[in-house]
Amino acid sequence: MARYDLAVIGSGQGGVPLAVDAASQGRSVVLFERGAFGGTCVNVGCTPSKAFLASAHSAGRARRTAEIGVHCEVRVDAPAVLQRVRRIVGVWREGVEEKLARSAVHVVRAEASFDAPHVLRAGDDTYEADVVVIDTGTSAAIPDLPGLAGTPYLTNANFFLQDALPKHLIVLGSGYIGLELGQGAARLGSDVTVVTPDDRLVAREELDTCSVLTRALARDGISVLLERRAVAVAHDDGRFEVTLDDKTVLSGDGLLIAIGRRPTIPAGTVERAGIALDARGFVQCDEHLQTSVPNHYALGDVAGQPQFTHVSWEDFRRLRSIIVGDRSRTRSDRVLGYAMYTEPQVGRVGMTRDDAQKAGIPCRDVTYQLADVARGIEWNLEDGFFRLVVHAQTDAILGATFVGYEAGELIHVILAHMEAGSTWRTIERSVHIHPTFAEGIPSLARLLL
Repeated sequence: MARYDLAVIGSGQGGVPLAVDAASQGRSVVLFERGAFGGTCVNVGCTPSKAFLASAHSAGRARRTAEIGVHCEVRVDAPAVLQRVRRIVGVWREGVEEKLARSAVHVVRAEASFDAPHVLRAGDDTYEADVVVIDTGTSAAIPDLPGLAGTPYLTNANFFLQDALPKHLIVLGSGYIGLELGQGAARLGSDVTVVTPDDRLVAREELDTCSVLTRALARDGISVLLERRAVAVAHDDGRFEVTLDDKTVLSGDGLLIAIGRRPTIPAGTVERAGIALDARGFVQCDEHLQTSVPNHYALGDVAGQPQFTHVSWEDFRRLRSIIVGDRSRTRSDRVLGYAMYTEPQVGRVGMTRDDAQKAGIPCRDVTYQLADVARGIEWNLEDGFFRLVVHAQTDAILGATFVGYEAGELIHVILAHMEAGSTWRTIERSVHIHPTFAEGIPSLARLLL
């Protein structure tokens, strides 16, 4: 049995830098990967979806130029779009593999399972490690629908392996994956129908955020069926028929399942390693990302963290310190933001007003419409708004929601102020360049005066 200081299960955006960094410090490290290097982000998440959306949103913007007097003929080569996506994924994946090859990490290309708390098995070989880190991520949750099993349905894992896009794509789910890929497919030529059991799109977001997105999707020709559930699926001769709970039957040649994510838990995690899972099935971790078993940790998605690449990367930075005894770092000592790459985009950081009120925090919130920002009017990009939530007594910034063009970039202004401990009065005093979208941010804060 080979023995190591550190074993990492999975080659995601937290596990790889952790393994490489530990090996560079002279520790013996083994990393297990059963599939492609790079984890969800590189292979089936951020990298392919944003490359795909680069083409889709270019097509969508070109069509809208008629509104400002520029008439374009948009011809989409969907096979070329998908080939480009796969080429970019290949380059990034090779980069991860080369990074590991240049390091002193012992890479095992096999699925790892637990034989005991500190003993891992891959094939016929066993490996013992003083410290074990689980970085196995999540996969698409698949509903138990009659008729679905065995059909060629799509998830984020195989969507980009298509040679062409469906003529009519049915999307089950209205979260980030469903809306990004659904809108992307629509802008590249597919008829798209989105089905959700919720009373609005992206139910975790505020109502007016969902309203802006609903109008934008309608402009792209997307049909949205709210408060509807699929109850059965049939597939024959290349076509899906999806029966809904109101007896409606949808027909299309593509079906995308995007109802949520489930954790990927290595075999033996609970039974043989004794590591506890939480009520949702994710690895249960404390503030230092340690599991219920000493010297066992988890990071990123599988640890029940917000499912974003930057969170996994920041988990690595914390674990790097925690593993060597510096427990000053915790999973909570950071300001987290995120974005959804529909068009318009959604950028979020911190709390909403509802979040603050549920936490018993006295708060104020203000909203500034992009239709009142000069750049929004000039560029015909008036969809959306800026919203700021602040503490009613201390003036501290509690959070913000931005909806609109490049909201995912603009939200970093608020994130940086929150990290620095600024109050809204610092933003109000700031002089931003005219004419920019960011010019609206001080205007937003001035509504609090």
